[in-house]
Amino acid sequence: MKKIASSFLLLFFLILAVQAENYPYRSDVLWVTVPSHADWLYKTGEQASVEVQFYKYGIPQDGVQVDYEIGGDMMPADTRGSVKLKNGKAVIGLGTMKEPGFRDCRLTARIGDKTYRHHVKVGFSPEKLRPYTQMPADFAGFWEKNMAEQAKTPLKYTKERAEEYCTDRMDCYLVKLQLNNRGQSIYGYLFYPKDAKPGSCPAVLCPPGAGIKTIKDPLRHRYYAESGFIRFEIEIHGLNPTMTAEEFAEVSAAFNGKENGYLTNGLDNRDNYYMKRVYLACVRAIDLLASLPEWDGKNMVVQGGSQGGALALVTAGLDKRVTACVANHPALSDMAGYKAGRAGGYPHFFRKAGMDTPAKLETMAYYDVVNFARLITAPVYMTWGYNDDVCPPTTSYIVYNLLSGPKEALLTPINEHWTSEDTERGHLEWIKKQLK
Repeated sequence: MKKIASSFLLLFFLILAVQAENYPYRSDVLWVTVPSHADWLYKTGEQASVEVQFYKYGIPQDGVQVDYEIGGDMMPADTRGSVKLKNGKAVIGLGTMKEPGFRDCRLTARIGDKTYRHHVKVGFSPEKLRPYTQMPADFAGFWEKNMAEQAKTPLKYTKERAEEYCTDRMDCYLVKLQLNNRGQSIYGYLFYPKDAKPGSCPAVLCPPGAGIKTIKDPLRHRYYAESGFIRFEIEIHGLNPTMTAEEFAEVSAAFNGKENGYLTNGLDNRDNYYMKRVYLACVRAIDLLASLPEWDGKNMVVQGGSQGGALALVTAGLDKRVTACVANHPALSDMAGYKAGRAGGYPHFFRKAGMDTPAKLETMAYYDVVNFARLITAPVYMTWGYNDDVCPPTTSYIVYNLLSGPKEALLTPINEHWTSEDTERGHLEWIKKQLK
């Protein structure tokens, strides 16, 4: 794993702390948290501490009281206390852990009638984390059967030029891809390098993050097509990205107004779970890319973040045509981990009443990223931050630890549930190195 050189670590903290505290809004205050180990990692049984710095308008806040709560990753606090800042700084002891995992120090400062919050997580032997979720005996057979059933439906799609996203360096098409014989479909934007020749282009599938939404910013990763790649940006709900706001409101009402309610839809039965169609849709998207005459026939990449990172890993586990995988802070990973007394993966089912049932647990195992990670043989590049409370670092480490093929990780400790533009562009550079 790549580690930041200690000689410029403090500068790294200062820059990223500004991003983390102010992202996506500006703030008058700045928190800087500097753990006693430069990489924020400790061995189990080792004592950890963190220096907390707090500035307002760039001025160290002397005498301000900072209250803190410390507990396991996504777990209730087991330690509470407060410190007074001297010249804007104080040191807080974080304790230790006997088992691999993360501790989270949650900070609160009050100035006048304003309350400011921040947090910092440090890891204890996280390379030894293992999943609570086990692989069902018929896991591979279940998915092989469903993929074989889907394969009986001929590949069908429509392709319409999207002039608004075409440039002098790339062409774009809006695609409606049929998934099965029930007429279900998804939409996607398909980008090509300008004047792409037959057999010349690697292909990249990009599944979306969580939510009921259409494709909002298809040009965000335009540099893929500009660098010679075919790129397919998809959605998963059958929502045409050209629909009006009124049409979207009407369609989204069918989801009962629950932004991510689809993630519990049918969870009592592995055959009826909503995400079965979604996972198989990613395989069907690979079918489409593999059918394109411009594809080079050798390089098939999946890349995504959060739910998209989960779907990238799922696709790499299901489909051996995938030759490389990039995943940021993947969701849907060791979802039942809460039953082990530690953080589980997004969407954090076990923090909601009525979710801890034998039927739901059984279904989760067939859809958990950890079980697909066990099947991946293609090279994988993962990145995640320790301060992420959406897809916690505990679950990202668990997935990474299970990968048995070639793998690399970029650890960005201070990051919460976001990646920088530089990190995103770094994904493309890694992908280029994997090309056959």
